[in-house]
Amino acid sequence: MKVLRTAFLLTALTLVLLVLGNAFGGPNGMKVALGFAVVMNAFAYFFSDKIALWSSGAKPVSREELPRLYEVMERLAAKANLPVPELYIVPEAAPNAFATGRNPRHASVAVTQGLLQLMNDDELEGVIAHELSHVRNYDILISSIAATIAGAITYMARMGYWASLFGYGGSSRDNDRGGGGLTAILMLILAPIAALMLQLGISRQREYAADETGARMVGQPYGLISALQKLGAYNQRIPSSIPQSTAALCIVKPLFGGGVGSIFASLFSTHPPLEERIAALRQMTITRQG
Repeated sequence: MKVLRTAFLLTALTLVLLVLGNAFGGPNGMKVALGFAVVMNAFAYFFSDKIALWSSGAKPVSREELPRLYEVMERLAAKANLPVPELYIVPEAAPNAFATGRNPRHASVAVTQGLLQLMNDDELEGVIAHELSHVRNYDILISSIAATIAGAITYMARMGYWASLFGYGGSSRDNDRGGGGLTAILMLILAPIAALMLQLGISRQREYAADETGARMVGQPYGLISALQKLGAYNQRIPSSIPQSTAALCIVKPLFGGGVGSIFASLFSTHPPLEERIAALRQMTITRQG
C-alpha cells in the first residue's frame, strides 16, 4: 500500500510539472518541462549522494576505526542480502544518521559521532536497520527524483511568470482577456506549493516504510522505538551542522537555528511526527522465524 501511495505521489508531481509547462508554453512547453526534469533527474541520479556526503562533512571510516559500527552493518546487510554500504562518520554531537546512493551497490550510510556515543547496541541496530531499509527500498533514488522534479517545477514557474510578463508563451486568448497575468501569478504561487506538498508526502511515506522494514529486518521494533525516543529528545536540544538540503535523508529531522510555529513545522516537515512513527511501530506484529 505504501508503494502505491509513493507511486501515486510521484505521478502527481510529474503531472504538475507537465501542466505547468503546458500552461506557459503549450505542447512545446510540456516538452521543455519534461526534458528539464529528465536532465535534472540524471544529475541527481549520479551526484546527489556525493553532494549529501560532502555538504554534511562526512568522512569515510574503516573497520579498524569503528569495529562496532561495521559489525552491526555487516550482520544486518547479510541478513537483508545486501552489499555492505560504504560507512561514513559525521563529526558532530547531535545524534543522527542518513543513507544515500542511487542503488544498493552504490550506497553509503553516515552516522554522527553523537549517535554512536548515545545508542546502546539494540538501538544502534535499529537505526542501522532503518537506514539499510532505505537502501533496500531505493528510497534515496525516489526522494532524489521527487526533490528534483519539485525543484524543476519551481524553476519553470518562475521562468513562465517572467515570460508571461513579456508576452512569451501562454495562449493569445488568455492574453486578450487579460487573464494571462493572473494565470501566471497563480501558477507562480500554487505550483511550487503543490510540488512541495507532494514531495513531503513522498518523504513521509518512505520514513514509515523504512521504520517497518527495519523492524522486520531486526525481528523486533523495540530497539528502533528506544532509538527514536532518544533521537527526538536530543535533537530538540543540540543544533546540527548538517545542511537543510540533506536533512530530508536523516532518520529524524535535525535541529536548526530559528524556529517556526508547531503547526507549520509539522505541515512542511519531511518527516512524520515521532509520536506517530513510534505508535506505528508499537502496533506492529512480527512473527519470529525459526
